Amino acid sequence: MVGRRSRRWSADDPDAPGTAARAHPVCPLCERPIPPGARSSLHHLTPKLKGGTHRGTVRLHQICHSAIHARYSEAEIAKRLADVEALRADPEIARFLTWVRGKPDDFHAATRSTRDRRAARRKH
Repeated sequence: MVGRRSRRWSADDPDAPGTAARAHPVCPLCERPIPPGARSSLHHLTPKLKGGTHRGTVRLHQICHSAIHARYSEAEIAKRLADVEALRADPEIARFLTWVRGKPDDFHAATRSTRDRRAARRKH
């Protein structure tokens, strides 16, 4: 590996070089498969700004990942939503999950911030 931004592959990473063809990875939040062409990203369970640089990550659909960060601050994620089960149990994400589970596996749409977060940004 060369450079500071080199990708370190974990044994369970579906994008790792040399991995045999296998079933599509599953988004742990919405529990839908992530097909090869779908937008996805790694979510730090504890945000990097809150000490989660070397802690666990999960691969999520990009729409699921965006929904988390549109609704919650980094501090709130670190404090009470640092695992997938806690995220799924939260009422705001539960409503989103009910909606997104009816969409195709490769569905993506732009995610807007919630009204509360937009109002808070305007005050600053």
